[in-house]
Amino acid sequence: MDIKTASALHRLRLVSGPEAVSFLLLLVCSVLKRTTEFNAVPVMGAIHGVLFILYVIFWLDAWNRAKWDVRTAAVYFVLSVLPFGGFYADRKLRRAAEDEVIASRARREGTVKA
Repeated sequence: MDIKTASALHRLRLVSGPEAVSFLLLLVCSVLKRTTEFNAVPVMGAIHGVLFILYVIFWLDAWNRAKWDVRTAAVYFVLSVLPFGGFYADRKLRRAAEDEVIASRARREGTVKA
């Protein structure tokens, strides 16, 4: 994995957590708007909208650089629209990055010829 691919995946990881949190907060604000006088939906909606757009931009970049198949790319996109999906995407991307580091070290040390 080259540095640009690793950077694209890292950016996607960095935005997936905050995007998931903002989505959950937007859901809570929506419930509070309907049940109380508290209305933070416009503010939270704007924050979530910006984070979602960043997620989609970084997702497209990661898809392009990591050469994901359509299924993998679709999974990461669907995770962005599920309430807890961003946390799962972050965990999956972190695990993939750690596996790539281990494989890279093994190739460098000559223990694996891949």
